[in-house]
Amino acid sequence: MPIAKLAHFSVRTASIEASRRFYTEILGFKEGYRPPFEFPGLWLYRGGDEADFGVVHIIGVDESDPQALAQYLGDKAGASLHGSAAVDHVAFLATELLPMRARLDAAALPYRERTVPSLGLHQLFVEDPSGITIELNFPAAEALALREGRH
Repeated sequence: MPIAKLAHFSVRTASIEASRRFYTEILGFKEGYRPPFEFPGLWLYRGGDEADFGVVHIIGVDESDPQALAQYLGDKAGASLHGSAAVDHVAFLATELLPMRARLDAAALPYRERTVPSLGLHQLFVEDPSGITIELNFPAAEALALREGRH
């Protein structure tokens, strides 16, 4: 099976500082590296897992400049960001990008992709039947090999 493990879950919030305090002071996560996205946020790690990509991603909603976030992850109404609706997406580490694309295409499921060069990840986003965004993180080398015809 190409899904390796749960990578992280993301919480979209208008109160990034309250989320920071809860996840660090109460639950004990530690802040760590986060790529330079054009919207606010932080990545939180368990102790000793800094080689991974964080367990919890806090996505800050900047009401004065919501465009960068909307362009990257899509728009969500501020009123919906409470309870389970604040969970923005669930991410898995995966392999076998080409077969995954084929399964999604065969099922006529729309998806979008992008590569995060600073992490060596190629991301594929698709919605499950309940509208939950699923992020699949493939090695960027897989996507590059496909672009170059080496598969």
